Amino acid sequence: MPSVIFPGPEGRLEGRFSPPPRPRAPVAMILHPHPQGGGTMNERITQRLYKTFVDRGFATLRFNFRGVGRSQGSFDNGVGELSDAAAALDWVQSIHQEAQVTWVAGVSFGALIGMQLLMRRPEIRGFISIAPPANMYDFSFLAPCPASGIFVQGAADSVVQPAAVTKLVEKLRTQKHITIHHEEIPRANHFFENEIDELMGSVDNYLDFRLDPSCPIK
Repeated sequence: MPSVIFPGPEGRLEGRFSPPPRPRAPVAMILHPHPQGGGTMNERITQRLYKTFVDRGFATLRFNFRGVGRSQGSFDNGVGELSDAAAALDWVQSIHQEAQVTWVAGVSFGALIGMQLLMRRPEIRGFISIAPPANMYDFSFLAPCPASGIFVQGAADSVVQPAAVTKLVEKLRTQKHITIHHEEIPRANHFFENEIDELMGSVDNYLDFRLDPSCPIK
């Protein structure tokens, strides 16, 4: 997993990139948790998501938002971080122009940024949002949500109330032309400390479903 440096809105951004293993390979972007809570691209769920997409043949990037690790700039309350994510996707597309499909996966704060990016980039066809902070941020920008995906939440999460995520899912499920999956992992806290294997099992089962050529969700 080669270390990469690429241009961002506030200077260089640091990442890890697994190049496309074949022509037209899909792209996956992995977005880490809140920088002010210690979130980095090396956070363990972020790393597991990265490995999952690499193993499935995606051109996969995880990177540090501005002000984290060797990425330049300073925390910008989500506004600049969304610009970072857009610049990161631009960079992947510049070296892998044949990609037709992109997925975005985010953890907590990264899930918020991922869903905002989804609204701006029509090439994103699937998402994985883990513990999205639905009780802390307004997700009403998902109107309408343009792609299908899955929300995975810990049932014992004391940072993001499971009920807030359920409410968001129910709202999105009223929209036409998309399918929203939702799973709660029993006993799991916000960091899935002892349930990371169950978390990744949910992610892998969903990807098995979505990436099957016979999947009805396109």
